[in-house]
Amino acid sequence: MFTRTLKAVAVTLILMVTGGVGKAPGQKAPSAKAAPETDRVTHSYRLDFSVSEVEDGKKINSRQYSLNLNAGDANEVKIGTRVPFEQAQGQYTYIDVGTNIWCRLRDHADITSLSNEVALNVRSEISNFAVPEQQGQSVRPMLRQLKIDASTVAVPGKPVVVGSVDDPGSKRQFQLEVTVTKLR
Repeated sequence: MFTRTLKAVAVTLILMVTGGVGKAPGQKAPSAKAAPETDRVTHSYRLDFSVSEVEDGKKINSRQYSLNLNAGDANEVKIGTRVPFEQAQGQYTYIDVGTNIWCRLRDHADITSLSNEVALNVRSEISNFAVPEQQGQSVRPMLRQLKIDASTVAVPGKPVVVGSVDDPGSKRQFQLEVTVTKLR
């Protein structure tokens, strides 16, 4: 009895190894294991943002912000002040005043592609307090704000203007520009 059971187990194991068990008539044998997907190479980039203030076609002010980013990731640079405002007696709310730039980068540089372009999604918000001559008669502080949400394609090493806005209270224009540099 023991020998017969041992033979049955051995035959079952042989059939399982050779693919003879679990196969319906007319069904193909399982194919060989699929080739592994091509390993994606992760690239790192430095993004140099420039916020320029232009009046009558002449750059009068510029601020620079940089961040490093891996392809497929998103990062943010934020600088400013949290300012309290009293809503009611003893109740305060805080707002952020300053610069916030968020960016997501996707590259097209995998093993099969020859393109070196990168796709960018950028959200920027810049706010500051109005100077006294812009505030008028108001005794409460006034905030100025500009916001640019955009998506674009950039070529590493070449600057691209992500967006520009006119200041409604003056003849000035604000431009957000980015230069992408591939690190590795």
